Amino acid sequence: MAQFRAKKLDLSCFINVRVREPLPISENMLIAAQVIRDHTKRKVFEQYETQRQALRYIIRNTTLPQRARAQAQLQLSQMHAYTRFTQVNNRCIEGGKSRGVLRHFRMARVSGAFCKHVPTPSSDL
Repeated sequence: MAQFRAKKLDLSCFINVRVREPLPISENMLIAAQVIRDHTKRKVFEQYETQRQALRYIIRNTTLPQRARAQAQLQLSQMHAYTRFTQVNNRCIEGGKSRGVLRHFRMARVSGAFCKHVPTPSSDL
């Protein structure tokens, strides 16, 4: 994991890494660490995506010799876990939450800012 850490983090897509309600310092730091870890996973996946696709193509191509396919499968299995798409989580851009995130808005459904934009049903029906 340390091999993929960037010298300078680009977290410009996140507005606020910490949660809005006051939590003990350790929980705030945990949320910030999760956001940074997810950001690292996204960058590593983007960097190795073409290499993984090429290896998967070689593995599935039945016209190639079995030895070449086996070597490609070995290389793919030895790649770091962060190069897989399944490692990437959707996170709220406001608070860094990973649960209840609406993909279109990239915000958690319980986020205060998202609740402001959702229209409430009128009571005079």
